[in-house]
Amino acid sequence: MTGYGGNVLVRGGTLVLPEGLVKADVLVEDGVITAIGRGLSAQGVDERIDASGKLVLPGIIDEHVHMREPGLTYKDNFTNGTKAAAAGGVTTVLEMPNTLPPVDSRKAFEEKKALLEPKAYVDFGLYGVIHDSNADNFDELVHAGAVGFKIFMGPTTGNIPSPSDGTLYEILLKSAKYGVTLAFHAENWDLVKHFTSKIRSSGRSDPRAHLEARPVICEEEAIQKLILFSKKTGGRVHIVHMSAEEGVELLRQAIFEGLNVTGETCPHYLILTADDYSKYGNLMKVNPPVREKHHQDALWKAVREGVICALGSDHAPHTREEKLKEVWKASAGFTGVQTFLPLMLDQALRGKLPLTKIPELMSENPAKLFGMYPRKGTLRIGSDGDLVIVDPNSETVISEENLYAKHPVTPFIGWRLKGVVKYTILRGTIIAVDGKVVGEARGRWVSRIQVDN
Repeated sequence: MTGYGGNVLVRGGTLVLPEGLVKADVLVEDGVITAIGRGLSAQGVDERIDASGKLVLPGIIDEHVHMREPGLTYKDNFTNGTKAAAAGGVTTVLEMPNTLPPVDSRKAFEEKKALLEPKAYVDFGLYGVIHDSNADNFDELVHAGAVGFKIFMGPTTGNIPSPSDGTLYEILLKSAKYGVTLAFHAENWDLVKHFTSKIRSSGRSDPRAHLEARPVICEEEAIQKLILFSKKTGGRVHIVHMSAEEGVELLRQAIFEGLNVTGETCPHYLILTADDYSKYGNLMKVNPPVREKHHQDALWKAVREGVICALGSDHAPHTREEKLKEVWKASAGFTGVQTFLPLMLDQALRGKLPLTKIPELMSENPAKLFGMYPRKGTLRIGSDGDLVIVDPNSETVISEENLYAKHPVTPFIGWRLKGVVKYTILRGTIIAVDGKVVGEARGRWVSRIQVDN
């Protein structure tokens, strides 16, 4: 590898773009795409890959990961997490800020960046976090290069408090000023506490009790408030891990009104339903919870129609012991970055959504939302040479042995999926082959493209 990246010629593949499928070669030189066309040749490339019969996608951007470093590395760490990303076709991860310490100042941001970069097997961006006591740090975190901010309206790993309405209003004004996206965990915490107390006092301890302790109104009320605040401030609201039909309809109306509101959902909401609690128990416990099938149907409709514009894995690893406690003590979330693309590729190959939606939902739109486009998220001349090559005619079996997570705990163990991630290429260098990481850590920190304000 020299300079910015490597040199590779990918020949004979079918490029999967939001605009359609096209058969073409891709040439990457010094880490950047320099040519796209048929019959390309190049002198001195490090690697030549015959992609005949294969699909070539832009490298996947997982906009929603919790890698647990620093402070929570007994759950997992950045080395394991970014190896998992590489193995699964993800070339850029956007790391959430609820580590210990949280990323709530420029100092914490710079320290986390310096800690993680030597361990990164893929490129990464960092979120900042805002709560009442650090709202004045918004500007310095923007100028430090934060890709965006995570705002927790409900409880989270790390116990980061929800901002008051006044703080929320002020940071949305700053979001509008800088053009920076705020990603919201949208649940009304007072309602969650109320319903949790009510369900627990009834004596319930089955896994489905978690769902009933966080009914739709918790999510619906929070989204409704965010839409109103965005309307009044112009701030950029991105509602992550959407799970409910009512939230989708609120988002649809906000988009119709031309507001700065977008939405994300995750594979587990599209693939699992409440009926699966009897099979997987607390392994599938997440916040917000996986809901009944009519919610899943609404999410799929929103994904196909572009109402939900992005997907994230919400990669949130915990130990097996933490996941297998009784429902009220079991941790919410599970490892997901390595299975992110394989699960959605399987759904596309089974006809649940067009293949062309994968680069739109999982590469281009996340890059646009978080200030990395067109450097990341697209196959075009001048963009980073981040590619993933997929064999649609082979099969993947998710197994604990093949997952890079420190604790490979997920409800998807044993699932057989259509399609195989054959090669993951980061800035022109092959970093994984057939789900196995090759080479050294070569990921780099990626800053949001700065806007002068």
